[in-house]
Amino acid sequence: MVDPSPLLPQNSKLENNTVVSTGRASSVKLLQPIIVALAWIFDGQQTFITVFTDAKPNWKCLDPADPICKSASSPCHLEPGSWAWLSPADTSIVSEWSLECADTVLLSLPASAFFAGCIVGGLSLSTLADSVLGRKILLFLSCLIMSLAGCMTVLSPNIWVYSALKFVCGLGRASVGTASLVLSMEIVNQQWRDRIGVLGFAFYMVGFMTLPIMAYVGRNLSWRFMYLCTNVPSFCYAIFLYHMVPESPRWLMVHSQNKACYSELHELNNSTNEKYNFYYSMKMLCTTRWILWILVAVMAISLGTSFVYYGMPFTVRNLRTNIYISVGLNALSELPASLLALFLTVKMDRRSSIVTLTTISGLSSFACAFNTTIGAARKMQLAAEVISYCGACTAFNVLMIYCVELFPTTIRNTAIALVREAGLLAGVVAPVLAAKGENNRFWSFGFFGLVIVLCGLSCRCLPETKGGELSDQIEEGENNSIGNR
Repeated sequence: MVDPSPLLPQNSKLENNTVVSTGRASSVKLLQPIIVALAWIFDGQQTFITVFTDAKPNWKCLDPADPICKSASSPCHLEPGSWAWLSPADTSIVSEWSLECADTVLLSLPASAFFAGCIVGGLSLSTLADSVLGRKILLFLSCLIMSLAGCMTVLSPNIWVYSALKFVCGLGRASVGTASLVLSMEIVNQQWRDRIGVLGFAFYMVGFMTLPIMAYVGRNLSWRFMYLCTNVPSFCYAIFLYHMVPESPRWLMVHSQNKACYSELHELNNSTNEKYNFYYSMKMLCTTRWILWILVAVMAISLGTSFVYYGMPFTVRNLRTNIYISVGLNALSELPASLLALFLTVKMDRRSSIVTLTTISGLSSFACAFNTTIGAARKMQLAAEVISYCGACTAFNVLMIYCVELFPTTIRNTAIALVREAGLLAGVVAPVLAAKGENNRFWSFGFFGLVIVLCGLSCRCLPETKGGELSDQIEEGENNSIGNR
């Protein structure tokens, strides 16, 4: 029996991995996974907001006839009073806090601190979704922490306080995408799983796309304007989510909390509760050989795709093109990336899709590594940069859906969080490489292209999951893994 309802409601039963629904109309119930997927909008906004708030503003010479000023590529070594910013000083942290002569490491500190916070948050909070809190509560708390820290950022008096608050913001953001993806895909049946997963990535694109629009509209306003415009709605969403969305029935079943549906398993569940503690999922990931092998492979792919994914928006300024247009094209490319990911998850197997996409992305990144002053060549490099970014986006989207299918319910959220952690390592390093790439693009575009191609090849050693059912227990996942190699 195949259930036509897209949602797996809390008052349903699981019979042979098939949903038997007794809930409300499917069109109404489908709103719940869509509401969950909306969290990706705020994830995308906080990930790349520093591209605009921390950018170096344009400047001008106060005396157009000054030969020293005209020949300078940076105002750093010019005499005070010989130059001025084109925009008000508070449009960027660089101009407000006089960081025009600061070291590239200091300038990239806020972005790196944000991704460092994501790493710490992922390691410390991700297991809570598989143990005591569940998917919904962790998603609510993550959105709440991220939005409150983002709002407090506007009070920063210097780059050090600003970076500290970015770290806390990253701490909250770490589990937003993971918990949203897992929860939204666990409350729908197999027919809708791929579509809901890709919908989250489309919402991520919407969040990213709003940034260049807000930056352009508020180009003469304080950088604090963007933080308020993104974090106040995020706070409101967290409250709305808490009251409107149920917990994952799969998680409730595994952890013996849905007693109305699974009362016949009450005795077994009482003994099972003890093993699902804070450390259980992490322990299983590290001690179960087949899970550890899969985890290392998908983490390598995540690392490679994330160097392009997180690095390109920071590196695109090195192409000497308009930052609003360049970043806007990157954001727009996430729409075809989401559509392409949906097509590939339906028509192609996961492994071939990821290897093909990472190879295309890497070669396109290499094409941007060469300096040129020819206008047509710059446009071609911008197109190659967009192709590389789009390929990495699509590969990452397919990888996230792949990971939901690879890992069982008991460890799924922790496993996917660790996969994203590997990507966040790239997020910490990418802004630094982007800054170094201003003088030598091989540090940025060349390195990104090499890593994504090499890491993408590790997909060949993974089992195929297309068309399979989600497993709940580790024993089920092991049987599926062996059978699909």
